[in-house]
Amino acid sequence: MNMDMKNKKSTWVIAAVLIVGLVLGIAILRMDRAQPAGEGHDHAEAAHGKDDHDLDHMGGKGHDEAGTASTAPAKGPHGGKLFTQGSFGLELSIFESGVEPEFRVYLYRDGKAVPPSQAAVVVTLDRLGRAPETFSFAAEKDYLKGSATVEEPHSFAATVKAQAGGQTYEFKFEQVEARVQVSDEQLKRNGVEIGTAGPARIRSSLQLLGEVKLNQDRSVFVTPRLTGLVESVLANAGDRVRRGQVLAVMTSQALADQRSEFLAAQKRMALARTTHEREKKLWEDKISAEQDYLAARQAFQEAEIAVEAARQKLASLGAGTAESTQGLTRYEIRSPIDGVITDKKISVGEALKDDVPIFQVADLSSVWIELTVPAKDVNLLKVGDAAKVKAAAFEAQAETRLAYVGALVGEQSRNATARLVLPNPKGLWRPGLPVTVELTSAEVEVPVAVAADAVQSLRDWSVVFGRYGLQFEARPLELGRSDGRYVEVIKGLAAGERYAVKNSFLIKADIGKAGASHDH
Repeated sequence: MNMDMKNKKSTWVIAAVLIVGLVLGIAILRMDRAQPAGEGHDHAEAAHGKDDHDLDHMGGKGHDEAGTASTAPAKGPHGGKLFTQGSFGLELSIFESGVEPEFRVYLYRDGKAVPPSQAAVVVTLDRLGRAPETFSFAAEKDYLKGSATVEEPHSFAATVKAQAGGQTYEFKFEQVEARVQVSDEQLKRNGVEIGTAGPARIRSSLQLLGEVKLNQDRSVFVTPRLTGLVESVLANAGDRVRRGQVLAVMTSQALADQRSEFLAAQKRMALARTTHEREKKLWEDKISAEQDYLAARQAFQEAEIAVEAARQKLASLGAGTAESTQGLTRYEIRSPIDGVITDKKISVGEALKDDVPIFQVADLSSVWIELTVPAKDVNLLKVGDAAKVKAAAFEAQAETRLAYVGALVGEQSRNATARLVLPNPKGLWRPGLPVTVELTSAEVEVPVAVAADAVQSLRDWSVVFGRYGLQFEARPLELGRSDGRYVEVIKGLAAGERYAVKNSFLIKADIGKAGASHDH
């Protein structure tokens, strides 16, 4: 009897343990079904998107400050962010293939594309340290196009509002790139110093390549101005000549014709003078009529005009009337300036045309230095900037000032031309000599400048890293003049904004390690 009681008691204990175990198992299964292990983490990672990472650089934190998960928009057919609410769908993308980055919006209804005219869309961007940017949209082809360029970096919190079919829809998302979080303590530990953008006085300097050229204002081509045969050549390339010096002698039948006309005009004028003097005397003595005197005077005046015309024709050919005593056909070619013969294209016995240069004479007491200026640097130059010229082939340098900046940029080279005029009294600077030129402008005050050491290269941008709270974000800049200490900021940063100055490359390295992508 006692044994039976003991067996029954053991049976009840075992049954109770089994029941408790079964209840606990069911409870555990229900908890797992409500939140499967690892599923919540995976969703959070997907929500952060490819721009969000937990960083541990410089002791800093990554892009996801709060560490909370949010629903990431799906990817649409055009590679943009796809938002849906009920039957309405909207895809927002940043398009930048062959154009400046622009927003494009595609519309859907029940998953099917609909014309862009079926909705009015407004996008508002909130960036670090910037006023909100609002983009309106206009229909173009099968999409809505944003009203302005989406400036880099594409890092912002966005609000998308759409009105379609009498309803209003609103979607929000955030994307981050070129950004990292670093505390003040971490900055101090790594020696990163913060500066403030603002006005500065800059004396910019620019290094350019150039070449010595002839001073075209003091260089002439000598042409015969009439046809003929070369009798003698009295000068060669490299000879120093004086103005009026005979360079060559030729014979020309055309010149003989002109001189014959001049001599005939002189004879007619002599005869007309004699007749005029006689008729004048007869008229004064009241022997002949006044009409005869007036006719003689008119003939004499016409003869004078004919002589002067013939003389001017000879002068225009460079043939003086005195040469007529040495033969009607003889033509002396003379140097029009003092200088050096830099080119000679004439030989004895050659038949010359009247429009072909046969000598080039240049005054080498001054030369031009022609500079090739990249298009991006053209606006940094102005006439009067100080210039230091150094020869590339030997030790020589000189100082002058910028005389000319070209107004055009070459279609192929995308370069402009600038010019210096350099005194050359000793003939040291020879045409064709390559030189380097350092141009220095006058000191000017610019409204916004940053330390030159703070500027870093990121992707294809020149950037500084703006400081906003605990965040650093790349600010692409359009730069102007620089003196090595400061560089002018034309666009990209406002006066008063704070940025990393010393050791800014550490911020760049941190952003690089974060792997922030160019998310569109």
